[in-house]
This record gives sequence, structure tokens and C-alpha cells, in this order.
Amino acid sequence: MILLILLASILIAIVTIFQYREEAEDYHRDRLQRKEANIRENINFVIEENSFAKETKNIPYIFKEKIYEIKAIHNLELYFYDLEGNLLKSSKASFIKDTTKQKIPAYVMEALESSADKHYVEEFEEDGQKYQSSYSYITDSYFKPLAILNLPYIEDDDFINKELKESLTRLGIAYIFMLFIAVALAYFLSKYITKSLNTVSEKITETRLDKRNKKINVSNAPEEIITLVTAYNGMIDELENSAAQLAASEREAAWREMAKQVAHEIKNPLTPMRLTIQSFQRKFDPQDPDIESKLTEYSNTLIQQIDTMSSIASAFSNYAKMPAQQDEMLDVVSITKLALDIFNEGYIYFFSEKEEVIAKFDRTQLIRVITNLVKNSIQAIEQNEPENPRIEVRVTTQNKRVQITVMDNGIGVASTNMDKIFEPKFTTKNSGMGLGLAMVKNIVETYNGTISFTSEEGVQTIFTVEFPQQL
Repeated sequence: MILLILLASILIAIVTIFQYREEAEDYHRDRLQRKEANIRENINFVIEENSFAKETKNIPYIFKEKIYEIKAIHNLELYFYDLEGNLLKSSKASFIKDTTKQKIPAYVMEALESSADKHYVEEFEEDGQKYQSSYSYITDSYFKPLAILNLPYIEDDDFINKELKESLTRLGIAYIFMLFIAVALAYFLSKYITKSLNTVSEKITETRLDKRNKKINVSNAPEEIITLVTAYNGMIDELENSAAQLAASEREAAWREMAKQVAHEIKNPLTPMRLTIQSFQRKFDPQDPDIESKLTEYSNTLIQQIDTMSSIASAFSNYAKMPAQQDEMLDVVSITKLALDIFNEGYIYFFSEKEEVIAKFDRTQLIRVITNLVKNSIQAIEQNEPENPRIEVRVTTQNKRVQITVMDNGIGVASTNMDKIFEPKFTTKNSGMGLGLAMVKNIVETYNGTISFTSEEGVQTIFTVEFPQQL
């Protein structure tokens, strides 16, 4: 509304200026014609009443004094030229001879002679001032040409410009007043129109999936707003039904996920238990002098894994975190060796810069971290089948932080899978549920640690676990 008023005011101002200019041109043209007609009547009267012979050569004598009277009456300069365009008499008094008006220009003479009414008006501009110069023939009573009359006319626009300025000022005041009225109307109308919209907007902003949303009740609103409110209230009903279905689906998915995690967690200790028993069967020698210590070591390994399974069962039954976290100060080097003992692959190598690295961690969870990483490396090597398979496990310390790296020359990680490697349920193997690395990441982050990896497809992969020695 305000923009339309502004545009209308600008357009009217432009039209007004254009109109005044056209009127000014018409005014000056009509005024020159009127003056010329009156002057010609005076000239004809002087010629008829004068005793001189009505000839061109007598024009200066006929108008010797009368030319100044005519000038004074009509306030306009007069120039008389003979029929060849030479100056005969001028009303312009000057001590210096005016050479600029001594002869009519040739192009003016041609235009005057070729015109049907023997009349020609020249328009020109000098020093920013517009002029009109009228040329016509003076005749006797028998229409015999006696001389050429030239009337120079100055287009004085001061009065018209003054009128234009006053008119634009009045229009400006009127439109400023209208603009203030339009602003006020726009303000109150927008308040009235947007009142209901603000209510709808606030309710939409407050809409949440996790709470019961209130419907909108509005009265005295336009039909369009009522339609919008009705659609919103219908959406709220559908949203509540969808939220209920979503909650049920999420609960069902959570139970499924928990079941998968429990199965995976139980499977983790079962694998080392199976490997331990197989190793015991293969290496058991009753005649070995160290048979008792080895038997104790195998038994301890089985007992630890059984304890892990027990803690998983307890965690599941109590809806707690699996498995329960039991922090203790332990030797990372010895625990890592213990975790590696269950693997029979001969290409697994362990390195440590220190004989003992003490850190605060849960023993069972640290074994689970190492076991999962090494199992992934074994599976990667089995898929790649290199000539010299190799897995290197290293334990280092730096700035009171423990680093465990697991390097293998297996199949590597494809560039398209690098962003998904730690996502639950993601796996590139035909078997397994893809929970191993996600679980490792969760355990490490619980201890304010990080896990990262670098991989070159078909060459090698290095997983790095880092965590503080003290929480």
C-alpha cells in the first residue's frame, strides 16, 4: 500500500512536469501569434494613414517614429527588412551598429518563400534561454509585399516555473499526508490480519513430538485463517497418532537392538573360550613340567570369560549398561598379552616400549577392545590373503596417555566406507552384525579416549586407541 502511494506520487509528479512543459510551449506559441497579429494591425494602420508612397524604400520613413510607439505598446522589438532580406529599420536603440541583424539568413529566406502562408517561425536557444523569431511579409491594401517583419520573442518561463513549483509543493504536502495515513492504516490492518497468524505461528513453534500439543482456538478470524487452523488441528491429531506408533516402534527396535548386542557380547567371550580349549587340547602334555602353571593359565582365561558372560547377563537383567564398568589400575601390557594369547595365528606380533604401563581401565572391557580389533584384522587378512600376513599390536605412552595400535596388511577399508566404519550394524562381511567396532568406540569414549584409523585399500590398515592413564 505504501509502495503504491509512493509510486503514484512520483508518477503524478512526472506527468505534472511534462504537462506544464507542454502548456508552456503552447502558451508561448499562442502569445507570439497574438502579439504578431496585433502588431500587424498597427503596422497596416500606420501604412494606410501615412502620406508616403507605399513602397519598400519608404518603410524607414513611414516607421521613423511609429516603430518605437509600437514597441512600447506591445513590449516587443521590431525589425523591418526589404524583400531581399536587408535591414531597413529596427526598434532597438543602440549607440553601436548592430551587425547581427543586418541581413536575414539565407535558410530563413528560403523557408519563408517556400511556405504556403508566407510565414516562418524559427526556434533557437542561446545561453540557456529559449527564443522564437517570427518572419512574415508586410503588404499594402492590394497585398503587394512591401517588407519583411521580424519579431524576436523571448520565452520567459519564470512565471510558469513558479506555478509548477507551487503545484508540486501542494502535491507533495498532500501525498505526505496520504503517506502518513497509509502507514497508520497499514499498521492497524497488519495487526488485525496477523493477530490470528501470530497465534498459529506460536503454536506451530511450540509443537513437539515428545509432548502433548494443544490445539488452536481462534474466533473472529478470516475464512483463510480458519482453514489454516482447522488443518493445523487435524495435523496435531495425526501427529499424536504417529508419535504413539513411533514410540512403539522405537521400543520394539530398542529391544531388538538390545537382543543383538546381548548376542554379540555373549559371542565375544565364547570365541576365546573355544580357542582356549582348542589350544589346551592341542598343547596338553601330561609329562610337561609346567603343566600345572599352564593349566592354571587356561583355567584363569576360561574363568575370566565366564565372568564376562555373567556380567552381561546381570547387565541385561538389570537394564544396565553392558557390561558393568569395573575400573581398576591395571598393567595394559600384561592385559594386552593375555588378550592375544587366545589367538593361534602365528603372524600376530606384540611390541611395547615399556615392560609395564599402568592405567585405569576395566580389565574385561580392555580385553574386549583388543580382541575385537585383532579379530577384525584377522578377517581382513583372510579376505586379502597376502603372501606374508602380519598383524602388529603396539603399546606406547605419550603425555600421560596410552596408545594401542593394531596394524594389519589385510584388505583395507574402501574410501566409500570410511565414514560408516564405526556405525552400529555396519559390516562388509557376510557374517556378523557389525556391532564390534561400534562397541569398541563406545567403550573407549567412556574412558575419555578416542579411536581412529588410517587405511590404504589392499595394503594396510592401522587402528589407534588412545586414552588417559588416569580418569
